[in-house]
Amino acid sequence: MSADLKTLGTALRSQPLRRLAAARAGQPVLSAAGWSADLSRHFLSDSADAALIVHGTAAGLGRTADRLFGGEIVNPSEGRPALHWALRAQTPLTGETETVRQSIQPALDFATKVQSGEVTCIAGTPYKTVLHIGIGGSDFGPRLIADAFADRAAPGIDLRFCANVDPWDLDRATAGLDPATTLVVGVSKSFGTEETLYNLGRARTWMEAELGEAAGNQFALVTANPAKAKDWLSGADAYLFDMPLSVGGRFSLWSAASLACMIYLKDGTFQSILKGAADMDAHVKSAPVETNLAMRLALLDFWNTSILGQKMRVQLAYANRLRMLPTYLQQLEMESNGKSVGPDGEPVPYATAPALWGGEGSVGQHSYHQWLHQGSQDVPCEFILAPDFDRDAEGITALTAHALAQAEVLANGRSLDEVKAEEPGLTEAVARQKVHAGGRASTFLFHKAFGPEAFGSLVSLFEHRTYFAGHLWGLNPFDQWGVERGKTMAGRLKGAITGASAAEDPVTAALVAALS
Repeated sequence: MSADLKTLGTALRSQPLRRLAAARAGQPVLSAAGWSADLSRHFLSDSADAALIVHGTAAGLGRTADRLFGGEIVNPSEGRPALHWALRAQTPLTGETETVRQSIQPALDFATKVQSGEVTCIAGTPYKTVLHIGIGGSDFGPRLIADAFADRAAPGIDLRFCANVDPWDLDRATAGLDPATTLVVGVSKSFGTEETLYNLGRARTWMEAELGEAAGNQFALVTANPAKAKDWLSGADAYLFDMPLSVGGRFSLWSAASLACMIYLKDGTFQSILKGAADMDAHVKSAPVETNLAMRLALLDFWNTSILGQKMRVQLAYANRLRMLPTYLQQLEMESNGKSVGPDGEPVPYATAPALWGGEGSVGQHSYHQWLHQGSQDVPCEFILAPDFDRDAEGITALTAHALAQAEVLANGRSLDEVKAEEPGLTEAVARQKVHAGGRASTFLFHKAFGPEAFGSLVSLFEHRTYFAGHLWGLNPFDQWGVERGKTMAGRLKGAITGASAAEDPVTAALVAALS
């Protein structure tokens, strides 16, 4: 790590954030694909900004982008490129990248046929419901898209989701549905994910109880392992769609993994999401470090986490359409970079990805914002203001005012003198309880014409930011060994729960006994 960055960080952290922000106020914001980001309320100065850009350049962020878009191997654990970006490319590519780009078209065509009634259910009538079954990257992305654009749903189609191995999740999802008019979309890259196979099996049993063997014909499976999917189908004539091996699960919402959303949303909506993502790709691919929004946000993550020692980042989405974004980003960022060992097997020398949590503004103001303002921990926040600005003006004005106010109070605080001047007559004890320390950093990210394209460019931005941050920390963002270990252990413990074997760990053994 650069000694200069450490020295700068120590010096800046001791200065009032209000003064640092005032010195940087009014500078041009970073912009890309309609999104703008104001970074003035961070413990940064022009010299620190310049030093971070030098660090990013020396770390090879530009070359890192070239490797991604050049289809080079950037996932050394599996010896693969990461080609999620190719799924949204708007012009033909070459080689494997073109194969990946074309892999989404069958799903788009199928969705159009379902909406038009060309593809029908077993009774020969249009489908009324799509039941999406997947977990992790095969669930978060499609769920985020469907929630964001429910007002663009195609007429007559309901969409349900099931992810949890808890039986109630599927029971809830199928409540009130007619198996004869339900299309089940199952998404599993390996077609070996326990939760997904369990729920698919139960869904099949549910359908077979009414439809018999023909139930298998009402499944659409998305996987990179078609042989295993066909074996599961046992000869049923289901629909199969490809999920390319070079597309990681948490980067797969652009693929056929979002088939349910393609069917659910009006024609053209999903294509607009892809175009917006491609617009951000074009910016990330061509912009130098100093104006590259994804690179600058990654450098900010490096600064706050590895230089200043911040352990969290709070995501505050001031847009009801984006209320599920923090949940989606938790997987994207924390599964990608929640590591401390690099591809060479050696510990990396930095504190890496911060814990990410948050929620919907202004709803969170009546919950955890109290902790953000007056709690004992100082946590950087990231505001995303992106409502539909053409909706009711009074509500949009209030939402915007709340977002701006929260960021201002977090940064500037409220002194004891201010409390006493504004509220004379308070006892000393009450006055002190109303003091806000301030000094809490935040990013303000905004878009003035939010819609499907803006949504696509935002998610693409966070994907690239995650990739670049992983590079700065010396990590591989495209594997998840920590997740795999838990799956293995759960498989071993099933025998202990059923009595077929014994748990080796004494605490686990005691818990199994207590649960019996």
